[in-house]
Amino acid sequence: MNFYTTTGTPDFMETIRNKHSGEDMVLLYRAGNALLLHETQGKTLFQTPKQYEVIGASGQLAKHGYYVINNIPVTDEGRPIFEHRFENRAKMMDGVPGFLTYRLLRPVKSDTYRVLTAWDSKDHYELWKGSKAFEQAHAKQREATTAEKVQHIFTSASYVTEYTTEKAGEEENE
Repeated sequence: MNFYTTTGTPDFMETIRNKHSGEDMVLLYRAGNALLLHETQGKTLFQTPKQYEVIGASGQLAKHGYYVINNIPVTDEGRPIFEHRFENRAKMMDGVPGFLTYRLLRPVKSDTYRVLTAWDSKDHYELWKGSKAFEQAHAKQREATTAEKVQHIFTSASYVTEYTTEKAGEEENE
């Protein structure tokens, strides 16, 4: 499965999504910009995409919710180690309250993997971060062998980006 992303202004990204409404696309918003996701067996419709291969998945791309993307730069030599660490994470997420989507994305033309999760709400994500399930999902990283701890598989620090499927100012008042 192929996975593509592109960024731009919310209005422009909405135009692209609406033009290709038959495609599996999800539009995400964050602080004045937008990220458009496209998952397909074929080629992308974006002119300047970032391209990934889906190597781990659970759930369908959620059309609603709170998305969290861990961006993790990995060396070429570190790719097998990194992928091994994440190979069972998709299964660990199933059944977690509020969990919707998981994708482990291998970059095609860069060094940055993306671990994408979607949640019913930010509150569900925060509950997950404080849960035993989260601790178990991240235990393998702490239990890495001595050789893995010594080997530097990351090219730089990882970072997290968070998005919502609701355009700013359109959230429901509770």
